[in-house]
Amino acid sequence: MSGPRRAQSTADRPGYLIKLAQAALHAQMARALHEHGVTLAQFAVLTALAEEPGLSNAELARRAFITPQSMNENLRELEQRAWISRSHHPTHGRIRQTALTDQGRAILQACDAAVTAIEQRMLAELDPDQRHQLAAALRTCIAALALNPTQPEAGRK
Repeated sequence: MSGPRRAQSTADRPGYLIKLAQAALHAQMARALHEHGVTLAQFAVLTALAEEPGLSNAELARRAFITPQSMNENLRELEQRAWISRSHHPTHGRIRQTALTDQGRAILQACDAAVTAIEQRMLAELDPDQRHQLAAALRTCIAALALNPTQPEAGRK
């Protein structure tokens, strides 16, 4: 007969390790982007618009992990800097579509190079197969939690 299960050490908990990695990456990226006068949310917006021009405010907010209200402030600032342009949607009058300007593409290119260097440093000790496995494992974890976010334990009935 076994006794009570010992609590898992914090240092071995996957959630804790993911949070530590995220915090370290966030700090490094924020510092590097600050040198270009860009915040993490603004970088996320510029990146999303490079991938998919015309995204709505709501979709940009989701991709930048901020509220729609905060996104409005970010978009105003990016527009003032002439890094984005905004126009009315052809069929939905209240929706404004957003696109990168040439200046926005240039700042994104500089920021992307800085972020890529940080990511490469983070992954430097992993071989290509380990990098692929890490990305696949993280996608699997994300999908598992997205399937049923209210169910606290896998396999609970």
